[in-house]
Amino acid sequence: MFLLFLSAEIFAQGVAKVSVDTLSTSDKYVKIVIFSDRTWDSLVLPKPKHVNSEMYDIDWITTDHNAHRNFDIATLPDTIVLPLIEDSTDFCIPRVGFVYSKYGWRHGRAHTGSDIPLNIGDPVYSAFEGKVRYTGYCGGYGNLVVVRHANGLETYYGHLSKILVRENEPVDVGEVIGLGGSTGRSTGPHLHFETRYKGFPFDPETIVNWKDTTLRCDTLVLPRNKLNSTARYSSSSSSSSSTSTVETGEGTWHIIRQGDTLSALARKYGTSVSRICSLNNNLTPNTVLQLGRKVRVR
Repeated sequence: MFLLFLSAEIFAQGVAKVSVDTLSTSDKYVKIVIFSDRTWDSLVLPKPKHVNSEMYDIDWITTDHNAHRNFDIATLPDTIVLPLIEDSTDFCIPRVGFVYSKYGWRHGRAHTGSDIPLNIGDPVYSAFEGKVRYTGYCGGYGNLVVVRHANGLETYYGHLSKILVRENEPVDVGEVIGLGGSTGRSTGPHLHFETRYKGFPFDPETIVNWKDTTLRCDTLVLPRNKLNSTARYSSSSSSSSSTSTVETGEGTWHIIRQGDTLSALARKYGTSVSRICSLNNNLTPNTVLQLGRKVRVR
């Protein structure tokens, strides 16, 4: 989008001006555009839409990779429901590849992420838009970036050779936040990717399908007991909990599970397909229901 702008002629007071160069500023969302007539102008680029989320004010600590060390997990509900994306453009695979070292117990210690092979210098992308909470060299992680997202989820990117973002900086989905490396406790170049909620890790494969480079669901439904360092994702079970109905102040929601259809939901909740569609944006009788999607039924 930015490059298209630069290649176009700019008309000021009826005179065509052609951009010939750009300069970066201390703010990555502000660029200086140099024109062929030796004049210049500033160009302000749009920031991520959730840059002002209230989640960025809760336990916002930039000096510790875990900002929730004193959080009591017992205060969380039995089932955690987090909307992840509105459409497919809201997610980017951090690095294309296979998981060669999975989440769980490994070599006598907890391994709290997914390891993806890469080459030193390969770009590493932010999975979702958010705000950088922590950057720096952090023990076994090596060079680490922690991004918090508007729903409270945090993603970790470890073993980087170079960090390209700063604390408190907004980042967009798919933005390059660092370069792959082998810093810290590492036997070779790879990305160590973690997902955490309130400081507690859960298996990234619960939401990320590395093989297809997609998310498994657009809404995360996670039992609280899965927030530990040994509960590995199993493909034999849905990422949804056994509880498929969620009550909120706004109404009743159903978490889509294997075999669910709109007609079945209408029968279960004593309503109609047309009424369910009217309660949900972008939902029609022909919509393919994704596992884990949260659908309002009342």
